[in-house]
Amino acid sequence: MKNLFQLSLLILLLMGQSVAGQSTSIQVTVTGNGNPVIFLPGFASDSSVWNTTVSKFSKTHQCHVMEYSGFGKVAPIEFPWLPSILEDLKTYVAVLNSKKLTVVGHSMGGTIATWLAAQPELKITEIIVIDGLPATGALMMPNFSPENMVYDNAYNNQMLAMDAADFEQMAAGMAAGMATDPEHQKTIKENILNCDRKTYVYGYTDYLKLDARPLLKNISIPVTIIGAGKLYGKEMALKTYKEQYANLTGYTLKINPDAKHFIMMDAPLWLEEQLNRILVK
Repeated sequence: MKNLFQLSLLILLLMGQSVAGQSTSIQVTVTGNGNPVIFLPGFASDSSVWNTTVSKFSKTHQCHVMEYSGFGKVAPIEFPWLPSILEDLKTYVAVLNSKKLTVVGHSMGGTIATWLAAQPELKITEIIVIDGLPATGALMMPNFSPENMVYDNAYNNQMLAMDAADFEQMAAGMAAGMATDPEHQKTIKENILNCDRKTYVYGYTDYLKLDARPLLKNISIPVTIIGAGKLYGKEMALKTYKEQYANLTGYTLKINPDAKHFIMMDAPLWLEEQLNRILVK
């Protein structure tokens, strides 16, 4: 009966529905066979950022690729947004109930991976964080305090009021700093433009508000952090990671000095090599 319940709940989640029958904050595509790997995109990204990676590792693993509500392919949900995603992912991992689960997260997905790894009741074997921090808000704001992060602020109101042309210009500027190749920048820009505007604006507040640093001390599984060093330099990247992950007992840190934030675009073969060393054992 327990196995039947778990299978039923997993099917509901895969169909994009919660147990309560309401729309969930995530949708999942599952491909391949083998030990499961959950792939979490970053903020304003859909699952397509993992296409090349999954085409490789679905040959040896069962790949669970996430989509977040409001980011192009999945309808928006009510706010708060990120707490709903965290709880739905927590449920998803619990239902999988695998003894060999790896979670791979890019950017915000990496933050979520650390949050999941810190939940004592979840069975996760290992996490891989790709250019992600446990507290992005603390990096951006000197006097960071999650309590001060609210939806109704001047910046958010300005973003919501932008016309399409100004928003596209903003998205292009963001994309230019995240990947080197103009075609990749175009892809990132289009992903931003495909987001529900309110989810993009208020969801980013949720993201900046999340501070997983105090939870890092609860993580006892292997953690690999794969960072990008091109935008600010390798030394600055190393400094930032060491400061942000100070509460984590042990981890492996690798920096690619020639890649921007979307390492899977700037250095796909190098990233595949790093993942291969961890996943294929």
